[in-house]
Amino acid sequence: MSPASEAVRPRVQVHRGTVVVAAWWFHPGLLGEAEARRRVLAAWRPGATVWALAGGHLLKLSTPCKSAVEAAPGLPLVLESGVLTSAPLSPKERERLAPPPGAVVLVHEGVARMYGPGALRQVDPGTWLDVSEWRRVRVKGLGAPPPPMEVALEPLPPPTRERFGPKVPPLAPEAERMLARMEGREVPVVRREGFFARLRRAFSRRPGDATLTVRREGFFARLRQAFRTDTQGAPGSTLAPRRAGWLSRLLAGMLGHANATASQGSRTSGAGTRPAEPQGPGALEWLKAWLLQNTPLGQRKQDYLRHLFELFEQGNLDEALRHAVPLSKTMDARAQLALGVPGPREELRIQPYGQGGAAQSFGGGPDVFAALRERYRETFRRLEREGRIDEAAFVLAELLDAAEEAVSFLESHGRLQLAAELAEGRNLAPGLVVRQWFLAKDVERAVAIARRSGVFADAVLRLEKTHSAEAQALRLLWAESLAEAGDWTSAVDVVWPVASARHLARTWVERGIQAGGMGGAKLLARLALEFPDGLDAAREDIQTLLSDETAARAPERLAFATVLPRAGAPETRDALLVPTIRSLMRDEAVEGLPSNASLLQQLLGLQAPALAALRTDMPAPKVSPQQPWAESPDLPNVRVWMDRSHAGAHAVHDAVVLPGRRVLLALGEAGARLVGPDGRTLAGFDVPAFSLVLSEQGNRALALARRGDLWRVSRLDLVERRATRWCDLELDAWAPTYDGERWFTAVRDTVSMVDTLAAEPRSLWRVSEKGGVVLRLAVDTKHLSFLVLHLTPEQVFEYLDRWCYELPGGPTLRGRSNLPAPWGTPDALALTPDGEAMAGRGAVPAGEEPGAWTYVAPIGARRFHRPAQRAAERAGEVLSHSWRVTRFQKGELHTAVLRTVADHARVTVEFSGTPPQVVRLTEDWCAIHDLLGRVVWLDLHTGEVHRVPVV
Repeated sequence: MSPASEAVRPRVQVHRGTVVVAAWWFHPGLLGEAEARRRVLAAWRPGATVWALAGGHLLKLSTPCKSAVEAAPGLPLVLESGVLTSAPLSPKERERLAPPPGAVVLVHEGVARMYGPGALRQVDPGTWLDVSEWRRVRVKGLGAPPPPMEVALEPLPPPTRERFGPKVPPLAPEAERMLARMEGREVPVVRREGFFARLRRAFSRRPGDATLTVRREGFFARLRQAFRTDTQGAPGSTLAPRRAGWLSRLLAGMLGHANATASQGSRTSGAGTRPAEPQGPGALEWLKAWLLQNTPLGQRKQDYLRHLFELFEQGNLDEALRHAVPLSKTMDARAQLALGVPGPREELRIQPYGQGGAAQSFGGGPDVFAALRERYRETFRRLEREGRIDEAAFVLAELLDAAEEAVSFLESHGRLQLAAELAEGRNLAPGLVVRQWFLAKDVERAVAIARRSGVFADAVLRLEKTHSAEAQALRLLWAESLAEAGDWTSAVDVVWPVASARHLARTWVERGIQAGGMGGAKLLARLALEFPDGLDAAREDIQTLLSDETAARAPERLAFATVLPRAGAPETRDALLVPTIRSLMRDEAVEGLPSNASLLQQLLGLQAPALAALRTDMPAPKVSPQQPWAESPDLPNVRVWMDRSHAGAHAVHDAVVLPGRRVLLALGEAGARLVGPDGRTLAGFDVPAFSLVLSEQGNRALALARRGDLWRVSRLDLVERRATRWCDLELDAWAPTYDGERWFTAVRDTVSMVDTLAAEPRSLWRVSEKGGVVLRLAVDTKHLSFLVLHLTPEQVFEYLDRWCYELPGGPTLRGRSNLPAPWGTPDALALTPDGEAMAGRGAVPAGEEPGAWTYVAPIGARRFHRPAQRAAERAGEVLSHSWRVTRFQKGELHTAVLRTVADHARVTVEFSGTPPQVVRLTEDWCAIHDLLGRVVWLDLHTGEVHRVPVV
């Protein structure tokens, strides 16, 4: 308190009327300590602070508010030039007090006293609450927890032999054992005698056995001979055929195929030079080839094939199908030679390549392959002539590996259900799978697969070639799905070929115009050009758009103009050309906007009488267009400062930017709020919102709020401005954006594609990674990536695993790699949809090295956001394809630095206060906010900084 302040007696002792209150002072001497504390707690709001001052309690508000002095709960203080005063001071009185910024002037007992910032002592009002007599109460749930998420699409396995009909005979036991070996699966072998007994029997003379040729040399001599090469590098031993004829030569060629393959690596470079080392199979393959030539194993294969060919020649198709060996479309050069040791088969499902080991070949080379294929083809044609459709399809699908041909064959004979099962079970093109399920009348499964894989267009094209009515029905379902997701522009494009559904197109056009943005501008042009009364309905909106001279709506005017050359009646189009061209010419003259000269030339080239005069006014193209803000290397770093005086009335838990420079705020239990570019509240949504998931179109959002172990999810329609509660879900991680219908979430080790348009949550696709916990997901139209934390059995950090998927055509795994982090579990993660990842530690216990960070580059990209390996103050990273935001924290100062890929700093945003910053980053905008209600967002195309007041 200053000495001079004791002599200052202001003429006005208190404020009068209604004032903007920045703080309250409560005097326990007048109110009593208990009442004073009660009033402090009643007036407290998030972000407010309590200070001890002059024997009373000073409550500083996070955001000033208007209040009538007569109804004030305490003595109101007003902020004037950085000083809190409890009475209006005249200039002379203020000059005598000379309060510094941050001081408090309190008029008490007729005397004005000045208290400097150092005279205030902060008080924790939480210590006023006496909870010593509280007791823990056992609570009881109000009902059963929500059921687990429904799986809409359980994967279908390939059809078994039984699915092709009862007439398809079961597989012979010997064929089962051979196929089990060819598939490379671990199959238990039932042995009736020991190894040495069978070895002695294999190399002993057995009189009368005509199927085995026994050599005179011993075992080791023959083994050495098998690995001895001649001057051409080929093995020295071969197996002589048992009898003349094409079948014997074919079988002998089968067993000599491995030798021929090995000899291809031997080459000579000239006379007198040593032959090159063979580049064929390894020692194990040599040994297997030798065993097939010199033991009963090879003879067994000869006998098996000879018996199979005889069955086909005799016309015994049932037995032939029981012993038939499946073929693949192409021979795998990497396949290992199968020994065919007998062993029981676990399943009757036939697959060319198994899931449990490396692929193996039956052997014999292309001759055996071609001969079997010809026999199978002849069998198929015969079965088709005899009307045995299911068995013929079995030959195509299982023996010839011609699944797509089998699907077409089954469809042509009315076996639609089996055709659809086969198409999905054999992982054929998703568009074909959708087509087959739609023809099989399982519309729900067809639409679910189309939405999961994004192949509506391909399926419609496939149907239009043969089934126009079904194609039109699927097109309507496609358009309705797009409209429900809020993509009205695409919905109108899809439904437009269906003339009978133009009334739906009109409804979606109007909703898209209401949503605004570039898509709304295109639909505004279509409304005027393609509907009989559209010009009259759209006239006012068109005039407002074209007469607007602000640069913010220039992209909308450009989008509106792109529709004119390709749609509408000529007379209607001509009426719009002149005002549209004039608005584009005006935008062409504005510095900083991209040039639209090519579109202007295209519009002026149209045949319209009114354009003759405009052609002479065509402005000259911009000589040196301004370099985009994101790519300019020499721009200064803009600094944005936000202190406590910028705090809002509500805590902001999340913020996203919408088209038209609107902002959607998540205010916790207070709901969600839609704010316009000027800060006015456009709509409020009465659902709890702590986190927001924004759709790609910007007209849908999901609001999330934790409810114990679950999250309550509500759906927000930002065009109709309607909010509805959807469901309660168990969530550990989720993607921050979705496409309006598909949302990727994670629970422990399982990632799911959730159908957000369903009445109850259901999964369209899921994948599990056992042994890990999904920590972070990122998604865009083409990519999905997520990070999995792996722990040891003792729950100690082991490593991070990065998974990267491609989404078009259905999620397909494209990469998986480790993100090394030797310093322990990271507390800061950053991830982009295409797989660029960072992990680090912002808060490190005492005694450990601070700021350790690690980096993994994106899959198939050359983008480097590589940070320094040590950064003591770094609190976190946020990444996008073209930008990086680095967060720092030092005391109560929170800093976010926006940088380009080339590491040029563009904007630095600093917040003072306890709550940390929260950053949302996309390719178009960056939003930064905190729990004090301070919100800043940056336009990444223009560099403009926008502050959003939260009142």
